[in-house]
Amino acid sequence: TLWDPITKVGGLAHVMLPYASPNHQNNPPKYADTAIPMLVESMKSNGAAVNRLVAKLAGGAQMFQFAHETEWMRIGPRNVEAVHEALLKLQIPVIAEQTGSNFGRTIEFCTSDGVLVIRTAKQGEQRI
Repeated sequence: TLWDPITKVGGLAHVMLPYASPNHQNNPPKYADTAIPMLVESMKSNGAAVNRLVAKLAGGAQMFQFAHETEWMRIGPRNVEAVHEALLKLQIPVIAEQTGSNFGRTIEFCTSDGVLVIRTAKQGEQRI
């Protein structure tokens, strides 16, 4: 999630893969390296200022274990790394994060106060 605390403009990118390859750029919101800049542009057009944006991250779980796991199969952790990289390029700080592990999350983001509610079967509800 990204949020501008002055204008209360917020947005969410649900990243599925870390990087868009030249052959697979037909769905930019799907990839961390293209979704984050798109989200920022959309938020700017709605009154947000890039220098005020803050990020909160949730997700990036490794839901399945494979006997012969390769780097390519670590999609959740690679997504988190790619999101951090994209945010660093845009100089947007990550102020809270609940990522990784092996369980799914459901989130709710409130743009009036910037609170991200994360619900999990294992950890219950957390507000960051």
